[in-house]
Amino acid sequence: MGNVVWMDGTLVPQEQAKISVFDHGLLYGDGVFEGLRQYSGKVFRQDEHLQRLFDSAKAIRLQMPYTQEQLSQAITQTLAANKLHNSYIRLVATRGIGALGVSPATCKVSSVFIITDKIQMYSPEMYATGMAIITASVVRTAPAALSPKIKSLNY
Repeated sequence: MGNVVWMDGTLVPQEQAKISVFDHGLLYGDGVFEGLRQYSGKVFRQDEHLQRLFDSAKAIRLQMPYTQEQLSQAITQTLAANKLHNSYIRLVATRGIGALGVSPATCKVSSVFIITDKIQMYSPEMYATGMAIITASVVRTAPAALSPKIKSLNY
């Protein structure tokens, strides 16, 4: 059996963690996220990440169904249940389930889930030898585009 996932207040086995095909986060990228890291049992800048999540949600007018304190406790609960001390934490808030069509008015309740797991970003060889990179030719995001300060699912 794998890890558990926190889904709207309940820990569920990852194999049973499912979202609706009518969730606007899936259909339209209508949601926000944060990626956090845990090192030696301590979550790095957790309060700052949670504040940015709430700022992002506010910017797209997504009503968060939990407080920052509740989500902080949910992160702690999920990490403990998965017995993790060095991990990646993915916190996602979606607009929730609604009718087809982009109107957020059909979404009555936002949804939040937290995934925690070990993560290896690159192979040990890559850390030893480095990697080739390219630089994008775009210097700056267009002013009319979605603000890069919003960690949106629409990227």
